Amino acid sequence: MKEIKDTLESQNPDVGFNAFSTVYRSDKQSRVKYWFYIILFALIIILFLPWTQNIRSKGYITTLKQEQRPQELNSIISGRIIKWYVKEGDYVNTGDTIAQLGEVKDAYLDPELLKRTEEQIDAKKASIEFYNTKISATDAQLGAMQQALQLKLKQLSMKVISDSMDVIAATNDMKIAEEQYRRQRIMRDSGLASLVQLEQRNQSYQSALAKKTGAEVKLMNTRIELNQVTQEYAEKMFKAQGDRASAQSDAATGAAEVAKLENQFSNYKIRNGMYFLIAPQSGQVVQANKSGINEILKEGEKIAEIVPDKIDYAVELFVRPLDLPLLSIGQEVRFLFDGYPAIVFSGWPQASYGTFSGKVVAVESSVSNNGMFRILVSENAAYKPWPKNLRMGSGAQGIALLKDVPIWYELWRNINGFPPDYYKSNNKENDKAKK
Repeated sequence: MKEIKDTLESQNPDVGFNAFSTVYRSDKQSRVKYWFYIILFALIIILFLPWTQNIRSKGYITTLKQEQRPQELNSIISGRIIKWYVKEGDYVNTGDTIAQLGEVKDAYLDPELLKRTEEQIDAKKASIEFYNTKISATDAQLGAMQQALQLKLKQLSMKVISDSMDVIAATNDMKIAEEQYRRQRIMRDSGLASLVQLEQRNQSYQSALAKKTGAEVKLMNTRIELNQVTQEYAEKMFKAQGDRASAQSDAATGAAEVAKLENQFSNYKIRNGMYFLIAPQSGQVVQANKSGINEILKEGEKIAEIVPDKIDYAVELFVRPLDLPLLSIGQEVRFLFDGYPAIVFSGWPQASYGTFSGKVVAVESSVSNNGMFRILVSENAAYKPWPKNLRMGSGAQGIALLKDVPIWYELWRNINGFPPDYYKSNNKENDKAKK
């Protein structure tokens, strides 16, 4: 450089010196070390700035309530498609008709099935009435038999009493005749009475004995008749009771058949209402599984899906088991939704732009199929409402905000591979959410 300077001065002393000074600034003092110290001091200050630890994970938009998620519209019965009332992409209200089905089973093809089943029910009910009438007639017959039996028994009882009195009177007459015959025989042996008189007394005794025997036989016949009447009426009553029990059995069988037919009638009636597939809730019809007319649907087969229009959006995130203890109910999570630009400073969430806030509402206790744990995060409307045109299944990136630490500590933690610090927020709102 000195040689260059000397050469320029030898050629033109004034111009050479000015050019050299202008190009090489040899007369200026270097300040690099000052800038080095300033940058070093700034870096030291930056290392002590606060840094918000966080957990980042990817997830998808879903809903908090199961009934707000896409619902399959299934056919409860098998049938064939007769008519479509909507097409894919249409919005329907609760109770709107989606499609009409026709019957394919031969057991339900009769167009007058309900009417004929109702006629069978009426016929069975009429037969039950007939059986009930027979039961009533049998009850009346049993009552009449019971009254007749009582009268007959009373009559025969009186006759038994009368015959018993006749037996007693005949027994007394026989005893008197026997005593007279005994005295007459003694007098005949003494010679005081004739043989004719003795024979007359003997004749009277034999007549009294015959009357007594006849009275006893009559009494015995009356008692036999009494037993026969009792047995005869018992047989008649038992037979009537058997007929009554048979009628009751037939009536009970008829009632069971009526109940069965009424059950079938209700099933047929409900089945008729299932020929029209109705929207269970308001939403958009998507993913039609059948595309034409007269296609066959099996029982329980999906025909389309309905995406509800009123949704409480949430985000499902999947976190590593290592990060699971760092999360709790009510913890804040920041989101970047797909399709919405954002500027993110992960360590300074307050300086980020275009992010949305949410709060953890559920942490599942069982691991998912991907080896991670699933959490649900709902909207934190107090920070900023979520976009209204979010769609189910869209992607989202979550940043769970943790503890504030110095930057130097966060760098040291990451260099050593340590997890973020575990802590519990003392926020009252979080405590309420946990409860």
